[in-house]
Amino acid sequence: MKLPPDRPEPFGNSDGGEHNASGRFRRLLSEPLLHFVAAGALLFGGYQLLTPARDDVATTNRIVLTKDDVRQLAISWLAQGRSTPTPEQVRGLVDQKVTQEILFREAVSLGLDRDDEVVKRRLAQKMDFLASDVAALQEPTDAELKAWFEKNSETFALPAHATFRHLYFSTDRHGKETKEAAAAALASIEGKSPESSEAAAIGDPFMFQSFYGDATPDQMAKEFGPEFSEALFQLTPGKWAGPVKSGYGWHLIWIDSIEPGRIPTYAEVMPNVKAGWIDDKYREIKNSALDEMRVRYSVVVPPIEAADFQDLQVPPGFNLGLEVSAQ
Repeated sequence: MKLPPDRPEPFGNSDGGEHNASGRFRRLLSEPLLHFVAAGALLFGGYQLLTPARDDVATTNRIVLTKDDVRQLAISWLAQGRSTPTPEQVRGLVDQKVTQEILFREAVSLGLDRDDEVVKRRLAQKMDFLASDVAALQEPTDAELKAWFEKNSETFALPAHATFRHLYFSTDRHGKETKEAAAAALASIEGKSPESSEAAAIGDPFMFQSFYGDATPDQMAKEFGPEFSEALFQLTPGKWAGPVKSGYGWHLIWIDSIEPGRIPTYAEVMPNVKAGWIDDKYREIKNSALDEMRVRYSVVVPPIEAADFQDLQVPPGFNLGLEVSAQ
């Protein structure tokens, strides 16, 4: 019997059909969303398998605690730096746990979990953790890690390092002539070793260090200011240079050594490469899952105009909805 033209051939009727179906199947297996759903089902199924006594908890008034639950309560007690709990103390912990469960179920039955920003945030966070767990289950090959490193090597760049000493000239002591005083001092010690008595006798007391080893540009920018840091890493080692301005005054600088920044080899940063790969995979899985979820929703948002927010004021006692972490 001839099939209608709008009806596809039965699967396996031709080699081409088998090849296309096989290709589609392989592409499906490589989808991060499938990994997300499968891992979620695995985690949920494993939880159900390991806790069979709780299957009916959501629909009954029974509260069941297993021996493992009670042991976990005792372990939490110990984790707070306390001694081994007595049976009476464990019974108190169990009572607290049961009270919490009762209050939770009663709150859900009253609908108190609905439209609660803290509850929404916590559940969204759990979905986020699920995506993170799925990403952590991925085991990349060495070839995948090397390829990823090639694309992202700049993120592992090692900063330049400088080892130097300096002589400080205070604006409080020299006023407007501070730079000139430093320049005159440079002329008197030019060609002399930084350990010489002439160099040691020049300069003003400095509140921090006079010698810095393996200093990075960011460290020096934070301590002396961006202008000083930029000038420092352009100096030539083995001679006095300056005056160089900082947030404190002026400086004469002797560079012992400068190691320029560089991109490390894959072998040097391999553990960090794997962590970076997993982070990327986590974002990929999360974004794929979110894109798939978003298509199931229709979002209606009113027009957003700047004028609508010009007269905003925070009412007294307004709750920002900040979540407090459990201690």
